[in-house]
Amino acid sequence: MDRREFARRRRRLMRIMGEGAIAIVPTAPVRIRNRDVEYPYRPESDFLYLTGFPEPEAVAVLVPGRPHGEFILFCRERDPEQETWHGRRAGLEGAVEHYGADDAFPIGDLDDILPGLLEDRERVYYAMGRDPDFDRRLMAWVNRVRAKARTGVHAPVEFVALEHVLHELRLHKSRAEVAAIRRAVRITEAAHRRAMAACRPGVTEYALEAELLYEFVRQGARSPAYPSIVGAGANACILHYTENSATVQAGDLVLIDAGAEWEGYAADLTRTFPADGRFRPAQRALYELVLEAQLAAIEAVRPGASWDAPHQAAVRVVTKGLVRLGLLEGRVARLIRDEAYKRFYLHRTGHWLGMDVHDVGDYKVGGEWRVLEPGMVLTVEPGLYVAPDAKGVARRWRGIGIRIEDDVLVTRDGCEVLSAALPKEPDAVEALVGA
Repeated sequence: MDRREFARRRRRLMRIMGEGAIAIVPTAPVRIRNRDVEYPYRPESDFLYLTGFPEPEAVAVLVPGRPHGEFILFCRERDPEQETWHGRRAGLEGAVEHYGADDAFPIGDLDDILPGLLEDRERVYYAMGRDPDFDRRLMAWVNRVRAKARTGVHAPVEFVALEHVLHELRLHKSRAEVAAIRRAVRITEAAHRRAMAACRPGVTEYALEAELLYEFVRQGARSPAYPSIVGAGANACILHYTENSATVQAGDLVLIDAGAEWEGYAADLTRTFPADGRFRPAQRALYELVLEAQLAAIEAVRPGASWDAPHQAAVRVVTKGLVRLGLLEGRVARLIRDEAYKRFYLHRTGHWLGMDVHDVGDYKVGGEWRVLEPGMVLTVEPGLYVAPDAKGVARRWRGIGIRIEDDVLVTRDGCEVLSAALPKEPDAVEALVGA
């Protein structure tokens, strides 16, 4: 992504902060998987959003109005020996040249330099509570500044939750962000197609997961946005199933919920399909109901609509359909009021999507559902799950789990389904399986 994009983000944040403020944004630490093996590194999303800097051991500092430069980056220095073992580093020069820092200092000098940057600043923008160790360091720096009060130096008097401001900015996607999500979606669509084509009775769930991962990496997405869900048969009724260890049986439905990450942005798509290429009658009936609910929910995504509108549209369709199929009994309005559908429809209809698969942004503002605006990206993902041991339910419905999920951009005059190229009509889905 162009460094000018990150510069625009920093300027927007600093305009909101105003002069007299300072923002301190550390990246994520390296995490140990076991003994001396590390998890693949991924920067903290707020830090990545503002800097694009991919390395660990870094802290971004924004100081609006600072004469010597407003964006300061603390990072690792170049080290030929370490780079021989662990890979290239940007170093201080690269932080300035390639990532747009006005000043760059060694991360080891943070304790010496940062207290001076806090002097005479009124407000500190910081995500308190995310990293307790860094919280303690920050308070130690503030106390060092307070100790200089007799010399005429003023310490900050106000702490402001950085996420309250920054996450509102992240909620509204720029053209560059939408382009990154589109690319993640295109890769994910190809991966889903590949997995569906590889499916047949006797294949394992993890073999289908391998097809997904292969396509992600083959197209340059080095990591999934989240652990892939590949659930066959009753495993599809476990919403966040990630064991992916069972063998697919003839007659199973297979639910795949998987998304690639591209330049830090996530895709999140779900398709459900018959393992042997043909829906059984009960499976098709529930599938068509979920699809009808999803199409109604997508129709409700438009500027000025409330966040809750797509969910309510899906709930109405699902409840009517469950009554029609005999899975619920009673008047639809009463069943909706009593939330009877929750026995089979266990979750809400979507979430924000962006740098995090469950992206940042409040769903309610002032106690009211947020109004959708152009540039917001969300998932639309109704589902039905009939537990294999569901009491009072005809056997033909039991053990069926279905979810259909697309990624949707709110536009000026409605919405755009970013993942529309991945088929979901039942006949089209059947044609893909085993192809």
